[in-house]
Amino acid sequence: MKLILLLLIFPAQLLAQPFSKAEITRWEKQSGQVSIIRDNWGIPHIYGKTDADAVFGLLYAQCEDDFKRVEMNYIEKLGRMAEVKGAAVLYDDLLIRLVIDSADAMADYKKSPPWLQKLMNAFADGINYYLYKHPSVKPALLQRFQPWYPLLWTDGSIGAINTAGISETELKNFYTGGNETAFLQKEAADPTGSNGFAFAPAITASHNAILYINPHVTFYFRPEVQMVSGEGLNVYGAVTWGQFFVYQGFNEHCGWMHTSSAVDIADLYAEKITRKSNAWWYEYNHVLQPVIQKKIQLRYSAGAAMQTTTINTFFTRHGPVMAKRNNQWLSVKANNRSINGLLQSWQRTKTKSFAEYKKVMGLLANTSNNTVYADAEGNIAYWHGNFIPKRDTKFDWSAPVDGSTTATEWKGLHTVAESVHIYNPANGWLQNCNSTPFTVAGTNSPKRENYPAYMAPDGENFRGINAVRVLDKEKQYTLDKVISAGYDTYLAGFEKLVPLLVKLFEKNISPTDSLYLRLHEPVITLKNWDFRCAENSVATTLAVEWGVKLVPAMIKAAAENQYEVVDLVKRTEKFIAVAKPEDVLKPLDETVKELTGKFGTWQVSWGSINRYQRISSDIDQQFDDAQPSIPVAFTSSFWGMLPSYNARYYPGTKMRYGVNGNSFICAVEFGKRIKAKSLLAGGESGDPVSKHFNDQLQMYSKGAFKDVLFYKEDVLKHAEKTYHPGE
Repeated sequence: MKLILLLLIFPAQLLAQPFSKAEITRWEKQSGQVSIIRDNWGIPHIYGKTDADAVFGLLYAQCEDDFKRVEMNYIEKLGRMAEVKGAAVLYDDLLIRLVIDSADAMADYKKSPPWLQKLMNAFADGINYYLYKHPSVKPALLQRFQPWYPLLWTDGSIGAINTAGISETELKNFYTGGNETAFLQKEAADPTGSNGFAFAPAITASHNAILYINPHVTFYFRPEVQMVSGEGLNVYGAVTWGQFFVYQGFNEHCGWMHTSSAVDIADLYAEKITRKSNAWWYEYNHVLQPVIQKKIQLRYSAGAAMQTTTINTFFTRHGPVMAKRNNQWLSVKANNRSINGLLQSWQRTKTKSFAEYKKVMGLLANTSNNTVYADAEGNIAYWHGNFIPKRDTKFDWSAPVDGSTTATEWKGLHTVAESVHIYNPANGWLQNCNSTPFTVAGTNSPKRENYPAYMAPDGENFRGINAVRVLDKEKQYTLDKVISAGYDTYLAGFEKLVPLLVKLFEKNISPTDSLYLRLHEPVITLKNWDFRCAENSVATTLAVEWGVKLVPAMIKAAAENQYEVVDLVKRTEKFIAVAKPEDVLKPLDETVKELTGKFGTWQVSWGSINRYQRISSDIDQQFDDAQPSIPVAFTSSFWGMLPSYNARYYPGTKMRYGVNGNSFICAVEFGKRIKAKSLLAGGESGDPVSKHFNDQLQMYSKGAFKDVLFYKEDVLKHAEKTYHPGE
């Protein structure tokens, strides 16, 4: 009893067992089998005798570069953020705990094949050895990492947690009886996303396939690494902090790029709930079934103390009950965590052919992504999603379905052959920009009418429009031409919006009107603009600042049609069709006044306010106009620019600072010998003292790439440091 009381009183992190002598001896032995070579950009190239050795070295190197991000990703997936950040994120933790069960992850670890257990053990050992060798590093919470942690979070994506549209606010309201407004239709001109392009030998100068890898995520979210082992592993690319597989990258034989997908992989079930005999019941096939209740204990920091709250949660056969709408309980059916996700993520890094890659796709485990692919055999391919439940098409799966009948149950999974996909299209290129798969290969794309609506509800966006236009121009692609295409600066969204502005201004505003005097020159500036962003462009500043103010009205114009809400192009066209003069002229007038108020003139060049700044290792970046920053010509991909640079104003700043967009970018050509170029936001290291904290900053601001060092002889020529973990 005394032991139980102690466990309740003391925080779990204070009870972590110290590392044993046997563990330390084992780590030191494994360290001797691993070499880390840091090249002249600080990129770690990990060489191990076995795959597990490479994993051990990779995690050690990740911790060297940014332990805080490694730890925070697992604190989040454990549903323990409130223990660090306080009660404000308590219901974020509850959401995670409802959809990801640590007990299931532990069980999957125990029944994993021995080779996978070795990798997971090496994951934990690499991090724990780092902590042992760096006692000055003080974890925020996790004093010891467990080998089952990778099974909490298995596909590498920032969008892997799916709640079928349930917000934290709705969840909180359901479990507290609150009535906070749930902001369901959140939208801003700074989306995350990704671009993936593939080019067949028929349209490349070398007659080798080329892949363009361009994730748009939070800056510094993914470091650049290489893993090599004596067991056939040789993979290069980007990892998500704390995961042990290359998420977007390539090996000697093939490469893969993931873009976020809107494939329907999770559903809401409206449950028929009854209160009877002092218990909750739900109806299923005309029979009452007991609602399963689970008490979830959540801890949260409150100043120097740690508090605990217990929430009684509900589950039906479909999953956790997470909201109440129209007086109906809504449960969520999803697949947020599976061992197959980890199996697939690792196995694809070792595939040697198109046939092998398709076999790995057959695991049907990727729950949040599309895949753009190219290989040394000359194949290019695209798959829209991977894990796709089969459903009865009589139901509208974009809305909650009746949970009381077997008719709405999933009926297995679609095979890869049944999914929206395309191999080796006649046009020779493939693109996806988080957009519809029905333009992925221009006129050679799959046809919408051949697939159920839930399989590809994705709309079109201006990046997708721009990509099709750009990629179809060139027939002799090289790495440099691919990079140039990927950095096209045309803002296709304003090609539609600016003519609307000019038309309504010229038709409705008289030269004697005071508004004419204020807006005549700004309108002329936009009318004469070529729709390309640039550092010295005043038109870019006007357009972006004005465009952001239009977004709420654009959403409202399409609010009656859910498809148009998610289809940015249709949404914009709908807005243009109904816009009144005041809808576009008032926002421009406000933009001119704001710029003049802050800078004394509306004629402000884009680069003077659109800035890149990295001054601390904080995960939550802080920005300061008084600190050094550099200009960036790029804009949000929301407006159709292929690269993405999402910048915002912050309290106390007059300038906009980038927070997400292009992160790790890479163009790779497959042939007898790999050729590749890459670029990383800021630099490899999260340590402000390191020269690799910002050594790619100027290059990043210009889109200037470095050569990838894939072969060991090239790595050695540019080696900055060679060592074993722990040295």
